[in-house]
Amino acid sequence: MLTFFNGGAEPFCDGISRRSFLRTGGLALGGFALSDLLRLRAEGAVASEGRGRSVIMICLGGGPSHVDTYDMKPEAPAEIRGEFRPIKTNVAGMELSEMLPRQARIADKFAVVRSVTWQEPDHQRIEIFTGFPKRERRPSFGSYVSRLAQGRDAALPKFVSLKGDDQEIAEAEQPLWVGSQHRAFVPDKKGLQSLELTRQVDLSRLKDRKELLTRLDTLRREVDASGEMGAYDTFSAQALDMLTSGQARRAFILSDEKPQTLDRYRAGGNQFMYSHSPSPVFWDWEAFVRARRLVEAGVPFVSMQVGLWDHHCGEGLPTLFESYRSLLPLYDHCISALITDLQERGLHQDVCVVVWGEFGRTPRINKFGGRDHWPAAGSVLFSGGGLKMGQCVGATNAGGEYPVTRAYTPQNILATLYHVLGIDPSATIPDHNGRPQYLLDDRDPVKELV
Repeated sequence: MLTFFNGGAEPFCDGISRRSFLRTGGLALGGFALSDLLRLRAEGAVASEGRGRSVIMICLGGGPSHVDTYDMKPEAPAEIRGEFRPIKTNVAGMELSEMLPRQARIADKFAVVRSVTWQEPDHQRIEIFTGFPKRERRPSFGSYVSRLAQGRDAALPKFVSLKGDDQEIAEAEQPLWVGSQHRAFVPDKKGLQSLELTRQVDLSRLKDRKELLTRLDTLRREVDASGEMGAYDTFSAQALDMLTSGQARRAFILSDEKPQTLDRYRAGGNQFMYSHSPSPVFWDWEAFVRARRLVEAGVPFVSMQVGLWDHHCGEGLPTLFESYRSLLPLYDHCISALITDLQERGLHQDVCVVVWGEFGRTPRINKFGGRDHWPAAGSVLFSGGGLKMGQCVGATNAGGEYPVTRAYTPQNILATLYHVLGIDPSATIPDHNGRPQYLLDDRDPVKELV
């Protein structure tokens, strides 16, 4: 952290201490704390205005059961097919679980890839956020987007993680050699506070401090041999833009949403039963609204996680099917609301929604009425982004155990998202040893979608 202050913390006449005013690490300069976002994005600091296409990645942490949602096996034995039945959709020949009736009515607005396989057998969400298993340790998709997305509004973060305060998610979304300036912006309490003026500083005083910073520039450039100060000029300009316009903070709050819009998302409820919890679990329907607001404002990549999907179950615990009867209606409600909302706002072609977990679940039901980890097969939902909708891509065998068509991997899923964003996955970025590394090793998108 680069800091400018003398040994004391005595205040200026306006009540702000020199330490608070000149501490670059917290960017208290001018009464705001934005360097955690802006200083860490030096390489992406220069960008022209414009929205472009965006991606919302919805992680179903724990791993959803494909054979109870998007890849039903009604002809399989009872110990595989489970308790739910398929229903028709508005796309001929396409069926979904009876627990997803709202999505069934808008199936022409999404596509399901049924032949996805993963490598990790455990809860390593790092594979869906990077395309690689944990042992290979690669930068996150969001960090690559932050560095490579072009034509964006420089006053907004390029990578927002709505669940980045979760330790496992934070670990999976590390930027590594892409650069710490491309770390996810996490809108927790601390992150949101960094987007507002302090009580002591109004816009007129902020302008005065900007002029002071300008006068300090000559001195700083004279003493700076590393180039950090030159980059800081950009951070200051961006921070001032964000604070004076309020654009960034407005994108995170819901107070100016129409009540009927909020009702569309929350009407499904906010609690569900989880097989491994003695009490109901909170369903974060607001995350869907925030994600939509962020991409609408121009953020190119937003990640989020909702629900708990690891239903092994156990003696005396609710079965997967009992839990899904409370969880899937909430999920169905919010996914259909998000897709419909984007469509009505004219954003469907510009925003791609992708929904997946870190693997599928065992087709065979265990003795407790649950399903266990199954990386050999699973389903991924895509909606919008200029991709080809209204179809099921690929297939698994009669028991839902493995693909019988081309198997797609997390790298193919991410390659499809790079295609949406106009980013070339064959681009290379030097790693910590200076060796060029491709964004992905398998750079083929899901061909049926593009």
